[in-house]
Amino acid sequence: QVPLVAYGGGRVQAGGSLRLSCAASTSISSITIMGWYRQAPGKQREWVATITSSGSTNFADSVKGRFTISRDNAENRVYLQMNRLKPEDTAVYFCNAAPPRWSWGQGTQVTVSS
Repeated sequence: QVPLVAYGGGRVQAGGSLRLSCAASTSISSITIMGWYRQAPGKQREWVATITSSGSTNFADSVKGRFTISRDNAENRVYLQMNRLKPEDTAVYFCNAAPPRWSWGQGTQVTVSS
């Protein structure tokens, strides 16, 4: 069973924005670090952003300054706001704990066209 469902992806032009959501069917309030990850075609899955239970965030250099991450422990949700998207952001995006502890699920596809 996959307790995390990522959604909100889509197709946008370069420079556009998307907001991804992750709905957890299990409580995340006790999970110290939650994160977003992505996997581009032909590449390995990579870490994108993390957020601690106290709200401290960290971002991969490739998205720093463009993406923000937030979490709502009461609603068991994690969000990824993606601005100034680039074609190289095209990937399937996943959420999980950091380090990952659950199955990955299907993720949500983000496609950025130039």
